[in-house]
Amino acid sequence: MTELVFRQDAYVQQSESLVVGHTPEGGILVDRSVFYPTGGGQPGDNGWVEWASGRLTIATAVKVEGGHVALVPAEPMALPPVGAALRQRLDWGRRYRHMRMHTALHLLSVVIPLPVTGGQIGADRGRLDFDMPEPPADIDRLNAALHALVDRDLAVSDDWITDEELLANPGLVKTLSVKPPLGQGKVRLVRIGQGAGQVDLQPCGGTHVARTGEVGQIEICKIENKGRQNRRVTLQLGG
Repeated sequence: MTELVFRQDAYVQQSESLVVGHTPEGGILVDRSVFYPTGGGQPGDNGWVEWASGRLTIATAVKVEGGHVALVPAEPMALPPVGAALRQRLDWGRRYRHMRMHTALHLLSVVIPLPVTGGQIGADRGRLDFDMPEPPADIDRLNAALHALVDRDLAVSDDWITDEELLANPGLVKTLSVKPPLGQGKVRLVRIGQGAGQVDLQPCGGTHVARTGEVGQIEICKIENKGRQNRRVTLQLGG
């Protein structure tokens, strides 16, 4: 299995690794990855890799069967050989915006406490779909609640529970469309706030900022009707 460097520390921007194989599609399999692979509504990271005799631009990263991560080159070029020492470097600006947006979407699920039917993260915009029969009447009130959570600069941390503990606490799962991955023995929880100040706790494998204050400027910019009981709420991230 690939060691997930971002899971230990989402702020690591570069890392040394070894090439352990190639996929039939031309991806680079690595023993450890600083690149987040596409999943859970969050896009895979992009950036660059370098080795003794070459350099490649990486367009994205994807999950591969067996718990591996493959780095996908932006264009077909000669790949680093198996066993090569590889330095990975993220496009940090894009990743950090994903971290801010992902945390903001968790906060959105706090101010709109309804079941989530889908979601997508982008560097500028992100959205959650809610099981919501009627659109909210006061968007300004929702934005004010969102801004208040950002301004509280709450700590964002993670914890782990067993599959059995999650199954015994189904209320932790907010998403109806995507279920947390079971079968590995443990599930990661992302917590916002601590103790009596905790505002959110839910299973999530994505990358987040360390404190809500880092989210910065965020606004609900659009609410769309996506079905009889489905409303899409879109957030716009500021600079």
